[in-house]
Amino acid sequence: MAQRSAVAQLPGEVREELERRLLRNAFSNYQDLADWLCEAGYEISKSSVHRYGRQFEQRMSALKVATDQAKTLAAEAGDDEGAMNEALLRLVQTKTFEILLELDEAEQTKNLSKIGHMVAELARASVTQKKWAEQVRAKIQQRADAYASRNGLSEKQAEDLRRELLGVVA
Repeated sequence: MAQRSAVAQLPGEVREELERRLLRNAFSNYQDLADWLCEAGYEISKSSVHRYGRQFEQRMSALKVATDQAKTLAAEAGDDEGAMNEALLRLVQTKTFEILLELDEAEQTKNLSKIGHMVAELARASVTQKKWAEQVRAKIQQRADAYASRNGLSEKQAEDLRRELLGVVA
């Protein structure tokens, strides 16, 4: 397995400050950042900071694209039955699995309880999401049936109304 990045081994608060400085500096001035780390007692080369900065910039760029896509999707399609939430849950599940595959056995064992807790929370959120979606569908169905009955709609009209309200394409 590849050696861990020197920057990745920094204490969390130092790494977070480095990330803030990377953003503030628009991913430049790597020598200044390496000097700052050296003054703080961490011997990390400009090249290491640059590699980390490049990876961090890629993650930030991917996050921005995903955020923009989610905003566009929400604006165009709304959040019918929590589709965005379900997509987010699936994304987190996929990323968690990818991270597990990248960890060596010792890291997996060390973090197993945290990972297990996270997986349990994801599963619980997924079940809750599905129950909520089913409740919404049932309420819409019930309301559509009541409306159709009150207004004397034919079965075909009532079915069209249910399809429209539920967003089902014929």
